Parts: sequence; C-alpha cells; structure tokens
Amino acid sequence: MGQKKLLRFEAIKGFPNVLQNPEGMGGNWHKHFGNHHPITLELACGKGEYTVGLAAMYPELNFIGVDVKGNRLYVGAKNSIAANISNSAFLRTQIDRIGTYFNKNEVNEIWITFPDPQLRRSRAKKRLTHPKFLRLYQQFLSPGGLVHLKTDSPVLYRFTLMVIDLHRLEMVEHHDDIHSWEGITPELKIKTHYEGLDIAGSNRIHYISFRLPEQPLQDLDDELQELVKKHEEATS
Repeated sequence: MGQKKLLRFEAIKGFPNVLQNPEGMGGNWHKHFGNHHPITLELACGKGEYTVGLAAMYPELNFIGVDVKGNRLYVGAKNSIAANISNSAFLRTQIDRIGTYFNKNEVNEIWITFPDPQLRRSRAKKRLTHPKFLRLYQQFLSPGGLVHLKTDSPVLYRFTLMVIDLHRLEMVEHHDDIHSWEGITPELKIKTHYEGLDIAGSNRIHYISFRLPEQPLQDLDDELQELVKKHEEATS
C-alpha cells in the first residue's frame, strides 16, 4: 500500500465528518448533524463530489456519502471541512451493510453516481440498481423516496430501465445524454472525477430517477437474469 493512502487512512480517523463502521447510528443521525433535517445518501460516493456539491446547494438538508475506500472519502471529507459545510458526512462501509446504519424511513433520497457497472452478466447482482439492492434500500428509504442513477455505462443504464419496467416502478425522469438536454438541472451539472474520465468512451452521461414503493419488491431476480441474457444475445 502506498504511503499516500496510509497517510489518508490515518488522517480520516481524526476527521469529525467521517464515521468508519460506527455502532448505534440507526435513528441517531440527528445527533451527529445536530438537527432533524431530511437525509440524502450518495452511494459509492468515491471522492464525494455529489455529497459536497449537494450539501452546498441545499443547506437545509443533510447529505451522507457512503464508500468503503477511505483514501477516496478523504478527498470529499477534506473539501467539506475546508468549505465549512456542516450538513455533509461520510460513512465508510460496504454498501451491502448499509441497512445496519439507518432505521426505517430515515432516508429521503438516494444518489448513485458512477458506480462500478459490473459489466459481466455473471456479476449483474452486484449492480447497485439490482433488485437485491433496491430491496435493501427499501428498509430505510421513505415510501416513494427517489433513487437517482448517473452513469456513463450504457449497460447499467439499460439494465436499470429493465428493472424499472419489470417491477413496474414509477419512472420520474430518464435521459440517455444529459448534456444534450436543454432542461438539465443544477444537480446534474455537478461533475465527478469519474465523469471526467469518460471510462465508457462514449462522451454520454445517462440519468434515471425513479421511486421505490413501500412494499418490498417481488423476487423476480431469475426472470430479470433471463431478460438480461436474452438482451445480450440479441445485441451481440
């Protein structure tokens, strides 16, 4: 491990806005923030550009960036402290453990910004918009809570549309190229480190927002996997 990473891992131990696998946080985030403002999560937040950007944009709301990579969280946490943004925090943990840290209806909104698209079909269940994860989010997301996906991966974009259609979820907005959209919102103009890299090489950024119902999603995972397989075969 590089010296730079080690220094960052040590530094975040003393950051007041970074919590590393904390205990007893479910239902107690208001104590950390000192208020009862609604909470928005940024999952797989990386360097936390959305956590910091949205927190600066909406001081009346609380924002928490979630990632397991401490050296990445360091960047967002440090920028937040430097800008004196008190309504942002960072939680270092694995996404599949996130239900441990929030109580029912404790989160109002979720942003998923440039996550690993898990391109291989065999890894589809690791995509953060797979129903396996959506059922996890339902454990703490308020009924009708919004989920936003911003990605440069056409595979993840199409997969998420497939999930929404299969489960008949409420679609709010979707665009396959937000930077050609005249109505682009200030939130979508926030750019992440990975957006600048254009890993997919398409120069297109896809966006979807949808709502999750209160009732847990039906287990249609095998059917979804078959749909993914058929789509790949039809487009290969």
